[in-house]
Amino acid sequence: MSEALINRLVEFAESGNQQKISLNGQSYQGWIMEITEEALLISTGYADKSGKDVWIQFADLDQAELLYWDNKNDQWTVFKI
Repeated sequence: MSEALINRLVEFAESGNQQKISLNGQSYQGWIMEITEEALLISTGYADKSGKDVWIQFADLDQAELLYWDNKNDQWTVFKI
């Protein structure tokens, strides 16, 4: 994957208090925990027992909507890759 895409995903991971990825009718809300050469890992839930970790392939991000929680404006804000 390109370094530019990885840098944008790092910026997304550092944006806001939480991140949300909507993909194929599913919504994953939580924190980006890891970014590899092929995918990113989002951890959902507030505790290990109730949350889950989901790997999302970069190829799937073309169809996904990425948002982050903007504390300043108290709203979800779209993040463009």
